[in-house]
Amino acid sequence: MRIIAKRTLRNFWKRHPKAKGPLEAWHQEVAHADWVSPSAVKAHFRSASVLQSNRVVFNVAGNQYRLIVKINYPYRVVYIRFIGTHSEYDAIDVTSI
Repeated sequence: MRIIAKRTLRNFWKRHPKAKGPLEAWHQEVAHADWVSPSAVKAHFRSASVLQSNRVVFNVAGNQYRLIVKINYPYRVVYIRFIGTHSEYDAIDVTSI
């Protein structure tokens, strides 16, 4: 999968250094994935939550952080929409991000 934009992850782990390892691991796994549907994402990441409009929420670092992406399955592109702490995630509307 092609991931846009890793810069968002880098900026986040500069503020939260403990997130760097888990986010790099997530990035590497997703870059090597070939998801054609939401069920393929769930097969790879069982704890991921599939939302409407091709959005997926990933729990990162033992659920300390939440990552929201939007996936264009036909073009194999993953757009990073949000990365934040669990409390930051609770303060947003995941359906509109």
